[in-house]
This record gives sequence, C-alpha cells and structure tokens, in this order.
Amino acid sequence: MRLAISLASRGRGRVEPNPMVGCVLVQDDRLIGEGWHREFGGDHAEIDALNDCKEPTQGATAYVTLEPCCHQGKTPPCTDALIQAGVRRVLIAQSDPFEKVAGKGIAALQQAGIETQTGLLEEEAGYLTAPYRYRIRHRLPWVIAKWAMTLDGRIATRTGDSQWISNETSRIKVHEIRSQVDGIMVGINTALADDPLLTPRPAGIRHPTRIVVDSTARLPLDSKLVHSTDEFPCLVAVGPEAERQRYEKLESRGCQIWQGGSVQPNERLKQLLAELSERGMTNILVEGGGRLLGSLFDGGLVCEAHVFIAPKVVGGSGAISPIGGIGIDQLVDSIGFSETHIDDLGGDIHFRGRLTR
Repeated sequence: MRLAISLASRGRGRVEPNPMVGCVLVQDDRLIGEGWHREFGGDHAEIDALNDCKEPTQGATAYVTLEPCCHQGKTPPCTDALIQAGVRRVLIAQSDPFEKVAGKGIAALQQAGIETQTGLLEEEAGYLTAPYRYRIRHRLPWVIAKWAMTLDGRIATRTGDSQWISNETSRIKVHEIRSQVDGIMVGINTALADDPLLTPRPAGIRHPTRIVVDSTARLPLDSKLVHSTDEFPCLVAVGPEAERQRYEKLESRGCQIWQGGSVQPNERLKQLLAELSERGMTNILVEGGGRLLGSLFDGGLVCEAHVFIAPKVVGGSGAISPIGGIGIDQLVDSIGFSETHIDDLGGDIHFRGRLTR
C-alpha cells in the first residue's frame, strides 16, 4: 500500500479535479503490476496497473489507495475491470466520498464475490486526497496561503518595498507550487503594487487561472495580468458596486469577470470560492496581500500554508505584516498546524503545514 501511495503522488497537479490514486497488483507475494492515475481524462490507477501486468491476474490481490469507482465517467468503471480480471481480493486505503461512489464501489466488488478490506494506511493515503475530499464535502476548493517574510514577520518595508525578501531557491519552489494548482489568487492592492504575472516559470504541468479579488474593477488595462490573457486565463472577481463600464473594458481585453452579489466582502469571498469549486478547481494558491489573507483566515477558509522565512530583519512599526483581518482576541484561540514540514532553501526556511480544525 505504501508503494501504491507513492505511485499516486506522481499524479499531483495532473489529475485534478480527480483525486490522486495508486494501485498495486500482487500474485503469491510477487508484484505483477503497478499503476497510477496519470492525467485527468486518462486511465484510472486500477486500469493502469492491470495494463502493466505481464502475467495472468486471476486470483491476484489489488492494493488501491481509494475506493474503486463504479460509475461511467470519462472512463469505464474500475470495479468492472477488477471483476473481469479475476482479482480475488482488494485492499482499499479509504472510501470515496463522491456521491456516485461512496461505498457503492466496495459493494459492487463484494457482490461479485471479491473479498475487500478498507482502512489500510488510511491516514497516509488521506494526506494525498485531502484537497479532493474537502472539495467534495464542502463544495469549496482547498485554499493554500503563501507568503514570504523576514525574521521579524514583515512582507514589506514601511515604504512598501518587497522585492526580494526570499532568495532565488525559494522563488523556484514557489513556481513549482504554482505549476501544481488550479488557480493563483491575489488581492487588488497586491496586483497594483507589484504588477505580477502570476504564472509558473518555466511553464509547468498546468496553466492556473490568475484570480484578482477586485471589488471595484480597478485592475489597470495595461497590467501584465491583462496583457497576458491570450496565453493565461485571468478572472477578475468584482463586487456589486463595480461600475459596469470598468469591468466591461477588462472583459473586452480577455479577462473573465465574476460579479458577486453580496455587499459583504467576506461573504462574497466565500461565494467566489464556491464558484471556483463549481468550475472544477481543487487547489487555489493565495499569494496575498495581507487584507485578503486576513479575510480568508478570519473566515476559516485556509486549509494549508507555505511560509518562506528569510534571515533578514526589516524593523519599523509601519512595516507590513503578512496577515491582516480581525484576528483573534485570546492566544489560546490561535490557529494551529499539523503535518508540518520545515526545509532549508539555501538559507531561507520553508515552513509548510495544514491547519488544524
């Protein structure tokens, strides 16, 4: 099963909105086939593993990181393939919360006389599928907050200067993360201050949608985000107060416009995330600024954080912090993290972790 989990991870950034899944086939304690879901629309892990087999699969045991599907989607049901292959036993790490599966895949195997067992290395497998399961259950994307800051917790000096806090190794890592997500989001103030392109460089596995939270449609028509819409999609999320003339100009330059109905910015932000989920986006990387990150943290909408800490001190009471918003009153209510990792990136520290809930 650990091999199957390792294989599943190879699909990161390629299979979404589907989950990462791996499968291993064993005959008499010998590995006879292995596979994983390689790309969205392609063969599922079970089919890939069966195709990898060079000998008969009758009586084999399958180790699968997620409950096999039992419905016709872009590919045929994996339960049918396992049954037809004569597999005797299927060990499953975790059930699938998707309503068209959700226990039905296991039931289909059992009805065919196949022995099943669920829960083997469930937690390890669940780490990979957490964004998928979160989107299915909450109808919201997995939000990844990212910021770079100095040792004294600043993302810019009191004058607003912020390039560059992190080193080149850290910036390469950020581009790697960008290449694995469905969308990259910033607030309008960050877009105005930095005029970012918000693309993975070099071009990665996918072309994430650039998303600007811009209540009054202030994004300049000569910005890099607008100029590059022919190559990379850009969505501008405006509020009900936005002037039609302003956002129609953006639309005429190739931007997608989403207009939220709520007059409350935080409620509108949640509506935006629900819309992104409906569009099939699983992972959204939020790169700032502090006001947007603060709203997301205040709303309990952040799932994971990547923080790049540079060995520098800025100082100054007017220097800018990474997270705004309301925050908390008591330290006992502070946000905690689990499954944390710390890496040295050429002197910078890269912290990543998932929020405890």
